[in-house]
Amino acid sequence: MKIWTGFLINLQFFTVVPVKKQLPMEKVYIKRAVQTFPLLGLLQGALYITVLYAMVEWTPLSPLAIAFILWLLTIMITGGLHIDGWIDASDAYFSYRDREKRLEIMQDPRTGAFGVISVIVLLSCRMFFLYEIVQHLKDWSYSLIILVPFLGKTAMGFVLMQVHLAKNEGLAAFFQSTAGKGSTSIYYVYLVLGMLPFVFYKHPSVYAVLFITFIVSVFFLKRKIVKWFGGITGDVAGASVEGVEIILWMAIWLLHYGVTV
Repeated sequence: MKIWTGFLINLQFFTVVPVKKQLPMEKVYIKRAVQTFPLLGLLQGALYITVLYAMVEWTPLSPLAIAFILWLLTIMITGGLHIDGWIDASDAYFSYRDREKRLEIMQDPRTGAFGVISVIVLLSCRMFFLYEIVQHLKDWSYSLIILVPFLGKTAMGFVLMQVHLAKNEGLAAFFQSTAGKGSTSIYYVYLVLGMLPFVFYKHPSVYAVLFITFIVSVFFLKRKIVKWFGGITGDVAGASVEGVEIILWMAIWLLHYGVTV
């Protein structure tokens, strides 16, 4: 089944899940891989809430310990792939050089001070948000958490396929040329289906806030990526996932203070 093969490509490429088989990389399978980016995120989110629920309900662990284990899981599940993109893109962005020089910096295998500082800030903020969320868990917290990687991977697909290329080589060029920009059309169906169950939920406004935050973040990225880097690259796509997700974690954190029921 083509869509299953595409999903397995995602598992093999974007996670540490051991898929020990040679998968075909023809155009039709890469297109299916792009179309199932959000489904990969949904699987990640399901893993997050399963582990969180198990620790909260069946262990004596403190909120700090639970948050720390969940924090480690968010890093380990992707093998740090997107974090690597965040570091490289941060080094390039904070160099305050022209676009061409920024692309050169991203290709440099060495990590600069700005990359180190930015990843410390990113991971520290995520740990803080998770700790506060775990401390103030609500009945709707789990369903918001499952949406974070779902929306993060959706954002990655949008920017990867809809922002023009900064260079005609690399991961982004491979996905765009192989899958085609129209492969993200199905994302709108995912988003509608993802939002519908929450329209009739007890607190529909909290889900609306999360989806609006996602939409604003994607529009912002699609404009700024071109301005900052001249277009999309694999590193920038990975950084986009991390950037959108940290904004979503922050939104959930704030919602736990703004919604008291």
